[in-house]
Amino acid sequence: MKLFACPACASRLYFENSRCLACNSSVVYAPERQGFDLVGPESPNCVNADECACNWVGDQRFGGYCRACALNRTIPDLSVPENRDRWARVERAKRRVVFALLEFELPVWPKERPEDEEGLAFDFLADPKGAGPGGERILTGHDNGLITLNVAEADSPERERMRIAMGENYRTLLGHFRHELGHYYWDRLVRDDPERLEAFRALFGDERDDYAQALQRHYENAAPPDWEQRHISAYAASHAWEDWAETWAHYLHIADTLEMAEEFRIPLHRLDVAAAPAVRETDPDSDIDGVVSRWLALTEIVNGINRCMGLRDLYPFVITPKVAEKLDYVRRLLQGA
Repeated sequence: MKLFACPACASRLYFENSRCLACNSSVVYAPERQGFDLVGPESPNCVNADECACNWVGDQRFGGYCRACALNRTIPDLSVPENRDRWARVERAKRRVVFALLEFELPVWPKERPEDEEGLAFDFLADPKGAGPGGERILTGHDNGLITLNVAEADSPERERMRIAMGENYRTLLGHFRHELGHYYWDRLVRDDPERLEAFRALFGDERDDYAQALQRHYENAAPPDWEQRHISAYAASHAWEDWAETWAHYLHIADTLEMAEEFRIPLHRLDVAAAPAVRETDPDSDIDGVVSRWLALTEIVNGINRCMGLRDLYPFVITPKVAEKLDYVRRLLQGA
């Protein structure tokens, strides 16, 4: 993530701004130019500006919706009063992750037909009783380019309740998006490429193992005691696909946050922290050591600050050499995408 400048007065803008607080200009984020424009005929507001506080520029290719809102297939039932605020929080997180995908120059295009594998679509579903059309609970997940998210996750108490119930270190809307998009981009970038698939299986395991059985074993028996040596999270130990999606999500966490730290000119390279886990034994050309080293420096800072405020660690995870190798696989894949 970056810092931005107002096109009228050059004052600082943040990614969520729709108005410059210095000169009061109305602004929109223009992804094609990777910066903000003044609202006007050449840079109109997204159709959803007044619906869910979207601050991106409308795109005539998508009927006036922006690049992010054009991906929506279903929005929450807005006759439920709380759902508009939930939707706005969901969209705020989605815009941030779409920004990163476009920065990596990944394909981000609306799904034209249900059977279309290459397009991307989102269903944001909710029910006052937390049930789906047939009485079932709506679960967040991915299926053939369609990502479903239960907008109850936008409510902090509900999200915290689920975090505790699932035994997770953290649970965020942004994390949901990054994880589920990991499944989508595995299909796009790994599945049909024999060389990438072979390298994937060497690191993450064989994705052909029965997925339903693997998840059942995980929920019945929990992760193995030594999971931290090989996986970024306990859930990642359940199946190769989940290991991939969790690792992908964490790499996006790391890349986005380190870029923000660089924008603020935090001198991470000068801090005295523990040495990053080496992966050079197996990959002498990798620069993941530098990425992990800067990340360890930054998380030492933010975790310490959170503790001073009586909060949980912002990043309560361990990056072992094996996890660093997996992160390096994601890094290389994104560089070549």
